[in-house]
Amino acid sequence: MSDDNKSFHEEDSLGKVYDSRLMKRLLVYASKYWRFFVIAVIMLIASTAVDLARPYLLKVVIDDHLKGYTDPMVRFPENSGIEGINHDKWTYKKINMEDVQNNDPVFSIIYFKKTPYLLKNYISGSNNSNLNSTQIEESDGEFSLILTIDGIEYEGKQLDKKSIKAFRANDIKSTKNIGLLLIVLILFGFAFNYIQILILSRTGQTIIYNIRQEVFSHLQKLPLKYFDKNPVGRLVTRVTNDTETLNEMYTSVLVMLLKDVLILIGAVAIMFKMSSSLALITISVLPLVIAVTIVFRIKARGVYRKVRTTLARINSSLSENLSGIKIIQVFGKHRENFKEFKRVNHMHYKAGIQQTIVFGIFRPIIEMLSYMIIAVIIWYGGGRVLDGIIKFGVLFAFINYIGQFFQPINDLAEKYNIMQSAMASSERIFNILDDKPEPDSGTECPSIDTYKGDIEFKDVWFAYNNEDWVLKDISFKIPAGKTIAIVGATGAGKTSIINLLGRLYEIQKGNIEINGIDIKNIKKQCLRSNIGIVLQDVFLFSGTIKDNIKLNNDNITDDQVIDASKHVNADSFIERLPLSYEDEVKERGATYSSGQRQLLAFARALAFNPSILILDEATSNIDTETELLIQNALSKLTKNRTNLIIAHRLSTIQHADGIIVLHNGRIKETGTHNELISRKGFYYNLYKLQYADI
Repeated sequence: MSDDNKSFHEEDSLGKVYDSRLMKRLLVYASKYWRFFVIAVIMLIASTAVDLARPYLLKVVIDDHLKGYTDPMVRFPENSGIEGINHDKWTYKKINMEDVQNNDPVFSIIYFKKTPYLLKNYISGSNNSNLNSTQIEESDGEFSLILTIDGIEYEGKQLDKKSIKAFRANDIKSTKNIGLLLIVLILFGFAFNYIQILILSRTGQTIIYNIRQEVFSHLQKLPLKYFDKNPVGRLVTRVTNDTETLNEMYTSVLVMLLKDVLILIGAVAIMFKMSSSLALITISVLPLVIAVTIVFRIKARGVYRKVRTTLARINSSLSENLSGIKIIQVFGKHRENFKEFKRVNHMHYKAGIQQTIVFGIFRPIIEMLSYMIIAVIIWYGGGRVLDGIIKFGVLFAFINYIGQFFQPINDLAEKYNIMQSAMASSERIFNILDDKPEPDSGTECPSIDTYKGDIEFKDVWFAYNNEDWVLKDISFKIPAGKTIAIVGATGAGKTSIINLLGRLYEIQKGNIEINGIDIKNIKKQCLRSNIGIVLQDVFLFSGTIKDNIKLNNDNITDDQVIDASKHVNADSFIERLPLSYEDEVKERGATYSSGQRQLLAFARALAFNPSILILDEATSNIDTETELLIQNALSKLTKNRTNLIIAHRLSTIQHADGIIVLHNGRIKETGTHNELISRKGFYYNLYKLQYADI
């Protein structure tokens, strides 16, 4: 499998939708904030209770108060001490229809042609469209009417405004109170939701902040060989996009899933309490919902994988084209590169359309099922309302609860997507964190001063991969304060020697000693703090000129920065900048020439005042004029230091104390410039290639 395919394969590694092992590790980051999650859960339970209470309160208003006058009543003498509605020397008390006894006289209020009547032994609920009335005289004087409903005569009397107001006073008061209660609940629900969202968002951001800090810190501790195998763009995605995906899981799934469960259980429980027959009809669709969900899960996983894979290809193509934009423009490859990007982009477009179709079908199907259940409930429940078996408020509340019942199921697509992304992202993040940091076996921190900088390589063998040896049996010694140059063709192993001296890579065989101490026994931080490196490709960070020279080292003063810059003649262009040493450095120092960047690298090395100085092709990118500026600075820079110079331009190392010639990972020759020229060996041939007139 090629490296590109590997990267796509790893980018496509989704893992399970739910992985208990990964979830346990994710919960570890959340565990220290458990108090905030507990508060969020409490707020969630409270807001869920508010959501579930609203339809039920509306049901109470409709059935018990707006249409409460239709409930049957029994009456007692006014002085009997029974609490109820006092009217015409009697106290009327409402009872449930189930409690009505055949022999007990009951009373109900009905409206006929907008006029209220009090009827004896009539239980409301049937159709009153056939209501007829005939006025008669009653001997006791209380009931003055006979009302015929569906052919049955009931004694009754008309109620005046004062009487109906007395009968409905409690309904009016209760309706107002419940209305005020609903307003209070809505306000509290808003507060509960706001607090919950605020706490979850803040806690989630804090967790992601910690994870991102840990990943970045861990990346800085990984050995260089890790970055040789992992593209920078992919690592940037881990620290940014993948951590943000986890934030969505912490805020939108981890706690909100509990609310969905509570809503489902609460809605079903209340529905069964109100009407078991209507509740059974509602949940009868669950097997179909489960089947749709399973199919959706299978389809969604496939299209989601395609989207992630094609997105990775777009990122790779975009990164490659932007990095090589100069080559593209020089060779006029705009059209060909655009066609290739268009092809990759179209693949992502098709995958996105497939994802839209799958995710777009799931929600409408669930909504269709919910509306079908509502239609059945209206058809069946409406008939039961007309027959007086259930009340209208129950039917109204049921329709509301059906909406709440299906809402969590509707949200399943979104939560599934988030969980899938979170598991994949967490797996990739933990893969980074599980890689072992750069090992450091060193325990000593000796003082490597300018008088003690002896460097010795003893039978050193090194390979980046297995036994593909880059350096073979390398042995040489650099006395303290001397300058040694290493030359050789590309791939000879020159840069590898530098990497080994700073323990950026560990050797497989042999020893490297400084002042007689094996560098494996020296702490890496101590070792590297005494080694200054000026590379061929100078890297400048975003910030200011001063920041790039100091590299956030508070021990280096501004005066030292200026002195170092003057010493290497970098002040000649720095002083001409608009803000001098405070001038802003763009990404990678793009606004400065290669020579200017090289001068800044010299100033940086001098400011740190290392005991050992390494120059890796440090003058290869410098023009002749700039080279003249730094030649005298080099003599000052290398004075009283142990210096190791890697160079292709042999003219820059003629005055070195010694020259080591490498070829195919082995030392071919050693000696001074004049000695090597006089031998007319390998070095002589290299020199002759550069200067044909010798």
